[in-house]
Amino acid sequence: MSVSSAPISYEIKSADLALVALLLKTAKMESLAFDLKKQLEETPDFFDHEPVVIDLSGLSEHEHNQAIDFEQLLALLRAHHMQPIAVRSGTPEQMQAGKNAGLIDATYARILKTPVVVTSPPDTVAVASVAVKKQEIPLGSSGALVIDKPLRSGQQVYAKGRDLVILAMVNPGAEIIADGNIHVYAALRGKAIAGAKGNSEAMIFAQSMEPELLSIAGVYRTSENALPADIWGKAAHVRLKPSPEGEKLVIQALKS
Repeated sequence: MSVSSAPISYEIKSADLALVALLLKTAKMESLAFDLKKQLEETPDFFDHEPVVIDLSGLSEHEHNQAIDFEQLLALLRAHHMQPIAVRSGTPEQMQAGKNAGLIDATYARILKTPVVVTSPPDTVAVASVAVKKQEIPLGSSGALVIDKPLRSGQQVYAKGRDLVILAMVNPGAEIIADGNIHVYAALRGKAIAGAKGNSEAMIFAQSMEPELLSIAGVYRTSENALPADIWGKAAHVRLKPSPEGEKLVIQALKS
């Protein structure tokens, strides 16, 4: 029997899904569990049940052919509020084991070289973004997160669903992250990541712009690309601007 009309109970449409990729650097689950606990103990809700692609391309040559305990791996990631849904870059045996565990094959997913958004990535795991369409995230109604103390090297602050306001210095090695805008009313000498979940309208403001890294919605610039002399150490703001090559960061001095 041929179908002459579309069903009224559902429709099938294409969709874009924002993902992160978890690049495993070891198949030893005890090492992974230790590093994840150490790294996320201060921000246990950092991933907020985000969908995750498990990338096996970072395994050493010695471990690349080893069996992956996917049952233990999936339980570990879910315990840290991640939702693993796919696997990529494994051996045929690893990929089949992943499929048996309920993961889909993400062999053709393109991993973006975006900065890690958790502090001090350990040797066993790294986080990156998967190539997807940017997703606008509305800010919450709870107001900005305000921090009135200097941030030392290794410290991280994440303003989930809102703006972040820092009233003191952000030292080298510190990392500040916000789903919305970032305002630093002092020297910004660490890493600043605004629009962390894809808000391309987010901006970064600093009273003294001296960053190690700037990022908005996955577009970033490191200290290897030095700021102009008329920007460095001055009050400035950062925003995204469309260009023929794609969006790029624009950094401008704030007028007094």
